[in-house]
Amino acid sequence: MLNGLYVMDLARFPDVYGEDERAAIEKHLLVTAPPLTPADLTPGLLADVDVLVTSWGGPQLTPELLAAAPRLKLVLYGAGSVRSIVTPDSWARGVRVTTANAVIAESVAEFTLAQVLYALKHGWRYVLGARTRGESLPRATNELGANGSVVGLLSLGATGRATARLLSRHDLVLQTYDPYVDPAVAAALGVRLVSLDELFATSDVVSLHAPVLDATRKLVSTDLLRSMKPDATLINTARGALIDEDALIAVLTERPDLFAVLDVTDPEPPLPGSPLFALPNIVVTPHLAGTLNTERRRHGRLMAEELARYVAGEPLQHEVFEAGQARSA
Repeated sequence: MLNGLYVMDLARFPDVYGEDERAAIEKHLLVTAPPLTPADLTPGLLADVDVLVTSWGGPQLTPELLAAAPRLKLVLYGAGSVRSIVTPDSWARGVRVTTANAVIAESVAEFTLAQVLYALKHGWRYVLGARTRGESLPRATNELGANGSVVGLLSLGATGRATARLLSRHDLVLQTYDPYVDPAVAAALGVRLVSLDELFATSDVVSLHAPVLDATRKLVSTDLLRSMKPDATLINTARGALIDEDALIAVLTERPDLFAVLDVTDPEPPLPGSPLFALPNIVVTPHLAGTLNTERRRHGRLMAEELARYVAGEPLQHEVFEAGQARSA
């Protein structure tokens, strides 16, 4: 049997690795110590470890850790992006890493679906407008609904693809801007490829799913925001830094017909007194889209499934590779 350790932020440990998830993992893994934080690791604990089971707050695979863990072959990362743990040294050593990013992508897609359909009926506008006026607002005549409306997805990464799959069940036109996506992948999802300018100018809802890279930081600019269709909605469940927030505040002040649903901001949370809280056409939610609390048990279940595949000599379904990290979140 393989030897392993649980190493992560212990406050989140019971959310990710509950009793059932640990039992499934420990069918294949002899856990040689109680759950640990990275600060608790010693060369003695690491010497015989084959597998690290981790999540948020997991250990970075530094040269020192790798030297102390000569048998380490696999890291089960029950969270999303692995950027905080992988290193050039871990890739060079051939340590394999698998992630629960697909679970988080599905959760974000569910939240996004709800916000897209609500936006197409102008739901938030009625809620906030009625609260401001202290009375019910009469229903307008220009709500689009999900009847041929155009939804634009900025990026068709894991979350964008999961969102497209859910949206495809509705009577919507889907389009994306993603300079890296395989056109065959987009076509299989029923998503047409457009330029960035066209995405913003022709979508009734624009939903952001891109990673923050040098090329995407503050990508959503004044010009793109001003080009949006009348009554369009911008949804951000990805990273706050994708949007130039000063531009967003200025344009949505000029254009009360536009609306923004921000589940992420930069900084996060926004500073107290930020105009994001005061503008009548912006709603801010506190990073709800990803998995919360015991929803995170899905991460642990996925890691148990990946470990079973590894032990059986089967391909890992959620393994990440060095070549893909340059464009990942």
